[in-house]
Amino acid sequence: MADNHGNTPAAWTGVTVAMLGFIVGGVGLMLDPVSMTLFWVGCALGVAALVVFAVMARMGLNSSDH
Repeated sequence: MADNHGNTPAAWTGVTVAMLGFIVGGVGLMLDPVSMTLFWVGCALGVAALVVFAVMARMGLNSSDH
């Protein structure tokens, strides 16, 4: 395993956006009545995290050599 495994700007940003998505989706499910809109916003943020990571990795922010 690489020494910089996961310690890159792309990885940290992707994980942060994904965590925000899980929090938003979880809050939406805990509301009474359940807010499916908020849940789906959280799901969209989870997918957006993958896109953000892929774009940042393509920009070269997925290595600690910069």
